[in-house]
Amino acid sequence: MPVIMSAMNTPPVTAHKPVDAPTKRGLFLGFLMVGLQGFGGVLPFARRMLVEQHRWLSEREFTEVLSLSQFLPGPNIVNVSIIVGNRFRGPLGSIVATLGLMLMPFVIVLVLAALYARFADLAPVRGATNGVSAAATGLIIATGLKMAQPLKGIPWHIVMCALTFIAIALLRLPLLWVLAVLAPISIAIARWMMPR
Repeated sequence: MPVIMSAMNTPPVTAHKPVDAPTKRGLFLGFLMVGLQGFGGVLPFARRMLVEQHRWLSEREFTEVLSLSQFLPGPNIVNVSIIVGNRFRGPLGSIVATLGLMLMPFVIVLVLAALYARFADLAPVRGATNGVSAAATGLIIATGLKMAQPLKGIPWHIVMCALTFIAIALLRLPLLWVLAVLAPISIAIARWMMPR
């Protein structure tokens, strides 16, 4: 894990520099807002905050951080907060970003879970949860399309994405088997494509 984290601390040569590197307070507040806005899926809100609002990461950097986060154990967004916090402010930055992400949302989720347990059988509550589910699906699809934009000029990325989609969504192969086969292939291709 320390090797992976230290690799994420070194920005790529072609990456843009953020307008201002975030302070610990900025990391806390940024991830706090992500956690407050994104019930059921915070990825669209995290991308907007990191790439569009604060410009702490480029689109490509966000995709790379998210890819690493999905590969590591644990919730993706928590892994993103740890990586981004560590990248800009070291281990303390990781702690601050993760606390911001989880503090208030944890309390709110507890309250909402208690309310849902009490009123889940009511038709308006079921209708509201169905509506929220549809909205969350739309946000995830829109975020996926935005994240695909930087990859459109790199043919092998498109091929790997298509193979992964076919294996998981259409063939319903287990995620671990797909990762075990496609991750090493993708890493080998990336290494081969790197300038020497």
